[in-house]
Amino acid sequence: MVSSSLLKSGSRYFLRRSADISRCGGLIGSSAPSPQHGRGIASLSLCNAINSDCKADTIDTNAYNLLHGYQYHHIRDSPVIVIRRSIHHHISASKLCKDASTALQLSGLKSGDTIAVGGFGVGGIPETLLNTLSAWENGPSDLIVASLTAGVDGFGLGKLFECGKVKRMIASYVGENKNFERMFFTGELEVELVPQGTIAARLRAAGSGMPAIFTPAGAGTMYANGGLPLKHAPDGSVTVHTQPRPTQMFDGKEYVMEYALRPDVSFVKAYKADTRGNLVFRGTSSNANPDCAVAGKVVIAEAEIIVEAGELDPDEIHLSGVYVDHLIHAADNEKRIERLRETTAGKVMDISGGRGRIVKRAAKEFCNGMYVNLGIGIPTMASSFIPEGMHIELQAENGLMGLGPYPDPSLGQTADPDYINAGKETVTAVAGASTFHSSESFNMIRGGHMDLTILGGMQCSSSGDLASFFIPGKLLKGMGGAMDLVSSPSTVVVTMEHTAKGGAHKILEECTLPLTGKGVVDRIITDMCVFDCDKRGLKNGGLTLIEIAQGITVDDVRAATSCSFDVVEGEIPLMEEP
Repeated sequence: MVSSSLLKSGSRYFLRRSADISRCGGLIGSSAPSPQHGRGIASLSLCNAINSDCKADTIDTNAYNLLHGYQYHHIRDSPVIVIRRSIHHHISASKLCKDASTALQLSGLKSGDTIAVGGFGVGGIPETLLNTLSAWENGPSDLIVASLTAGVDGFGLGKLFECGKVKRMIASYVGENKNFERMFFTGELEVELVPQGTIAARLRAAGSGMPAIFTPAGAGTMYANGGLPLKHAPDGSVTVHTQPRPTQMFDGKEYVMEYALRPDVSFVKAYKADTRGNLVFRGTSSNANPDCAVAGKVVIAEAEIIVEAGELDPDEIHLSGVYVDHLIHAADNEKRIERLRETTAGKVMDISGGRGRIVKRAAKEFCNGMYVNLGIGIPTMASSFIPEGMHIELQAENGLMGLGPYPDPSLGQTADPDYINAGKETVTAVAGASTFHSSESFNMIRGGHMDLTILGGMQCSSSGDLASFFIPGKLLKGMGGAMDLVSSPSTVVVTMEHTAKGGAHKILEECTLPLTGKGVVDRIITDMCVFDCDKRGLKNGGLTLIEIAQGITVDDVRAATSCSFDVVEGEIPLMEEP
């Protein structure tokens, strides 16, 4: 017997196994060839043995025939199960649709839905699906879109924003999309900034049947406490702020509770697929694609290469077809490179002045055997000055362990859009490197498997607070993976110029900008000096000056710093000049 609860309005239920059929006691199946699909289809009927108190609903048989290649026939007076979008499962052998338009129609995507979109920057994005949805006249609107980043203007997600189909964006980083930033500050778009690792973990939790997770990322900041701008008025004033998130203490440390993120439809991009929906990813283009796939109620995958079932070795499959509902060929496959970076063998990086001083000093933080995450800009540049004979493993949080140098055309290396770093720059992978999806990457970070994190900052406080992602009303970038990184057990080193343009102080008693992390910084390296930060209060807290640049005095540092600090005993070591 089928419970009436499975047939109530708004639910969706599909019997998929012989065990389900026998439990109903009345579902009869027969098979007939289908000229459209070239495979067997089933003629299924539901007989009067179904619980008589269930109210009959109707189904659009034409739409469902397109979806699965099944035809439904009524036995006299028998109710028909309504098929809706939440938990259906396939019995058809192939999930391949003829094009993106067909797949989108079959997904049931409607206005107001939440969609999760794989990709990082423009790497590994489902171009075909995004282009088709953007061009869909009178199609779904007021969408909530969840993705790691907001992409760039005029391409991928950028098109979706420009055609006015998106109501709210959930992302960790939006700094490369100027039109997006304009839309946010003029009230055309709501933006919910969420740490990168938290987005991936929320998606993975949804796919694992877990209602929520606890993470240290953002604890003690405005992100957890509420108050970040969510929506602006046309004049730029904030009309809606984020609400506080629940928190809880575990072993003396504060954690933020985050609800699972369950999208109505997920768009994912794979390198290779078979007709049963098994997926293979390539390089850093994996990013959050597998996480989006496991979370979605309905999942559409596009792949560059599609083969028949059985042609993929089971051991090379990264994501089981159980998660994929519809499959299309990636007809739009530009695979744009956001930041082309190349190098030449033997070429020495040209750095000078204060910036060069910071880079060279940051490189001294490396120790043999370390696993290290380097942020965008100066931290990444430090990898060019790893001492000879020292071996460290560099991680890119978008899914690469064993980050190599920029590709060198003189060595026959070409820039590969499937291998980029966290700054979206083209890179190579060293011998012994590995790739993985976003949630796995942040598991390494949160789990304490990284030894060192070096990243940039806008402000630091004397107690180790860091602000690095947002200037209210002026600059919208996002925290990216920084909140996850600084809340992890690794040593955290911040690199930045000592003062801002115009001489404004960046090292303060308390940060004035929204925090990336509270009490998280171990060391600050600037163009003037190096500070150690007693973030745990083991020496009564505060900063200690441990190195100073040539030609700079302690009084010079005090004049450029808006908090008191101690000075190391004895002669102060000098920073190396570039």
